[in-house]
Amino acid sequence: MTMNRIRSITKWIRNPKLIIMLGEKNSVGIKMNQSIRQLSSAKTNEEKKVKTAILMLNMGGPKTIADVEPFLRELFLDNDIIKLPLQKWLGPFIAKRRTAKVAKKYSEIGGGSPLHEWTNRQGSLLIERLNQIRPNNGPYKYYIGFRYTPPTLSEAFKQIECDKPERVIAFSQYAQYCCNTTGSSVNQIAKYFQQQQQQKLSFHLSFIDRWPINSGLINSFTELINNELKQFPVNSSNEIILLFTAHSLPLNSVNVGDTYTMEVSSTVMEVMKQLKFRHPFRLVWQSKVGPVPWQAPATDDVIKGFIEKGYRNILLIPISFVNEHIETLHELDIEYCKELVENLPIKMIRRCPAPNDHPLFIDGIVQLIDEHLESGVDVSPQLLLQCPLCVKKVCKDTRLWLKELQNQQQQQ
Repeated sequence: MTMNRIRSITKWIRNPKLIIMLGEKNSVGIKMNQSIRQLSSAKTNEEKKVKTAILMLNMGGPKTIADVEPFLRELFLDNDIIKLPLQKWLGPFIAKRRTAKVAKKYSEIGGGSPLHEWTNRQGSLLIERLNQIRPNNGPYKYYIGFRYTPPTLSEAFKQIECDKPERVIAFSQYAQYCCNTTGSSVNQIAKYFQQQQQQKLSFHLSFIDRWPINSGLINSFTELINNELKQFPVNSSNEIILLFTAHSLPLNSVNVGDTYTMEVSSTVMEVMKQLKFRHPFRLVWQSKVGPVPWQAPATDDVIKGFIEKGYRNILLIPISFVNEHIETLHELDIEYCKELVENLPIKMIRRCPAPNDHPLFIDGIVQLIDEHLESGVDVSPQLLLQCPLCVKKVCKDTRLWLKELQNQQQQQ
């Protein structure tokens, strides 16, 4: 076929009159082509549809200074974390009173909490790896469900329901379970679905509620500690005290049988085992709020106590934090490592970073999700067990809902 002939045919095909004529006389063919395109598009959308949703649970934090008061208000209204008389009125009042002081702290670490950024980073790395190693359960998508700041748990579930995954894993970002943190999020999830009054969820829901001895958690902390130990003078290696500092909790929570203290201790012991117990260590507690008795000894008191006893080299390890918070960036770095020791006779005090996006840590949470998918366990026996001396109706109702959910899903 000559080039002139090809050009002639092309021109004929592009003739507007021909296109109109074809539109009138061959509408069936055009509709068929449209149907084929729609089927192809539907197939593409089906291929991209979320199969497994990972819901990352955490307390949340204010992104900006303007978010501080709403964050504190939600925090002080939650009697799972702080129980107050006349909480509906006293909670917002305390939040308003504390806003200026807390906002100043956030301004000193960059104007907001980095929690959202770190959670996004961890979530992205997590699903990237899961899509590689376990594609049969993919595509995966992570969602963030915070308790006290957007995106909230209810917002996350509304988005999940729109995406229509086959299963959802509620994944606590607290390695060590505590009724005040993970427990509060689980209670909120139960309330959300109880209010929906759904007889049956549209997806399979399971929970990862604790992972205190996860290999990635232990290995990442071990490597980070070893890196920090190298920063101390060589001749002081035998004089360094390791202070594993965890977020404290009120003694009334400890006394009802909360497992948090035990689980934090288990993380510490696993890390020290990896370190071959080469250094003296203690587990200490930080971030006390309010006048009620809290778990002790307090981190700042222990720092001062050891300095008074003649110790001059201290390493702080935020063992209950998997990413940076105001508690690490301000309380530990500024209030303790700078202001507290400014006029005290200490040679060196350092703070170990949180795992954040450390490769070993990401390895660990990928393995955790992978093993959870393989296990077939929707709700752990520990999560089903209410604390022995707990009398909260919300905790009882949550366990009843969890048992009912488990039974329904086992029968499917």
